[in-house]
Amino acid sequence: MKQETRGVPLSGPYLGEREEELVLEVMRSGQLSLGPMIDRFEEAFAEHLGVPYAAAVSSGTAGLHLLCVSAGVEPGDEVITSPYSFAASANCFIYEGGVPVFADIDARTLNMDPDAVRAAVTPRTKAIVAVDIYGYPCELDELRAIADEHGLAFIQDSCEALGALYKGAPLGTHGPSSVFAFYPNKQMTTGEGGIVTTHSEDEWRRLRSLRNQGRGDSGGWLEHVRLGYNYRLSDVGAAIGLGQVEKLDEILPRRARVAQVYNELLRDVEGVQLPAADDADHVRSWFVYVVALRDNATRERVISTFEREGIGFNRYLPSIHLQPYMRERYGFREGLCPVSEDLSSRTLALPFFTAIERDQQERVVEVLAGAL
Repeated sequence: MKQETRGVPLSGPYLGEREEELVLEVMRSGQLSLGPMIDRFEEAFAEHLGVPYAAAVSSGTAGLHLLCVSAGVEPGDEVITSPYSFAASANCFIYEGGVPVFADIDARTLNMDPDAVRAAVTPRTKAIVAVDIYGYPCELDELRAIADEHGLAFIQDSCEALGALYKGAPLGTHGPSSVFAFYPNKQMTTGEGGIVTTHSEDEWRRLRSLRNQGRGDSGGWLEHVRLGYNYRLSDVGAAIGLGQVEKLDEILPRRARVAQVYNELLRDVEGVQLPAADDADHVRSWFVYVVALRDNATRERVISTFEREGIGFNRYLPSIHLQPYMRERYGFREGLCPVSEDLSSRTLALPFFTAIERDQQERVVEVLAGAL
């Protein structure tokens, strides 16, 4: 039995017969794109989350980009976002010529520090892209207040946070348009894909047009009312997504239990900093399980052991401003966001997925503790 659980993958989707059934339904219909399954998926997602409108797109990145287009980001506009995130949190407005401004993070939550955001605002600032990193809600009210005070657009990058609660309500329901992503390592998946939630019917219609090459609600297939993009989600992806929405009430608690097992197993392992705990205002939705180790040398020693033992891992997350293309294009260097840079050097994602078994987690912690 020990040999069977020796290797542990980093992640994996949680799929079953219902997803197969829905995909087969699409294949038999012959409508692989722009068919009725898209509407069914959007409606089911919106109902589950408790929002009036949802527009499915080809990726979380596409959703963020469309919100930047909708916000009117133009060349030279500064946009404030987190340095400790996936690159798409900045790429989404760079596509429109926006200039990235990074506000350092809180060492406990790993989300943007509102004081750092406030200090980063200039007369050229156009928007804030707030990230709910690793499924932990950002300081939403404080960040929205800053945006309102300066007349800035506010975009919520909840790509990793489906099911998280801020002040008792699910992310996506607080007012700002939000984006959720469905890559296979997320809480739910559509293969590739994402969705934008909004409380505005006008914005919803505009998003549906933008994702579909700028076509309007009426008119022919070759009539385009605005500049658009090919950001459609296929009906096959929507079918998988519908099956996943139907089992979210099973998936989210299972992932929370997986996290709780890690908390128990790692509690007495010296030199491991666990993810921030929930509090009255913040309830995490578990996307990944990321620990902080003492320093970079320790992390690399653990990684060497993981590679030898077949344990999945990832160096979550490099600071965006120190990515090679960011250094080359904008001249960013070490020291800009010291908290983010420090954590980027020593945070590590452990194997985490809905169906992981306790003995697999025990194996991960055994190898981790041995490396330390």
